[in-house]
Amino acid sequence: MGVTACSQAPAEPAALTTGAWTVDSEASELSYVSIKAGEIGEANTFETVTGTVSADGAALIEIDLASVSTGVDIRDERMREVFFVVADNPTATVSAQIDPAAFETLGVGSSTVQTLDGTVSIKGVEAPFQSEVTVTRSGADRVLAVSNTPIILDAGRFELTGGLAQLQELAGLPSITPVVPVTFALTFER
Repeated sequence: MGVTACSQAPAEPAALTTGAWTVDSEASELSYVSIKAGEIGEANTFETVTGTVSADGAALIEIDLASVSTGVDIRDERMREVFFVVADNPTATVSAQIDPAAFETLGVGSSTVQTLDGTVSIKGVEAPFQSEVTVTRSGADRVLAVSNTPIILDAGRFELTGGLAQLQELAGLPSITPVVPVTFALTFER
């Protein structure tokens, strides 16, 4: 019995614009830095981020506000109950329209830098944002999107200053800065 060699080259993976993509929550991170008393910075994360990007580039990311993680249980509880009021507002959303043509020829192992324009919605209040993002195709059906520049969110823009004042009073702090930088590293799978 003879062995026949296969002379065909491996198939190229499907273009990124083929099919829809979903966020791999376990391999993704959304972080922000809070500053209290004018000089104490603390890194915080949201443990549960989900979402999709359709083949036509419509992106919708949902952030489970109850999954906020500050490293301190009582602070997590206050963020959920006082600041976000997750009983009434369980999620924040991020939406954007991505140009699929910008990614059509992105091969495995290649990256591209794009400016992302989108909208953040918290407690029903929307605000536009812009961020430079590096998108890397890490596999045939896997993409990593990482913010190169933080998205700056202002609590006042989202009508969250009342909750911020309550947090400040509960914690006995002279101040909590209402503006926070947000960064992300989101992994998408097809």
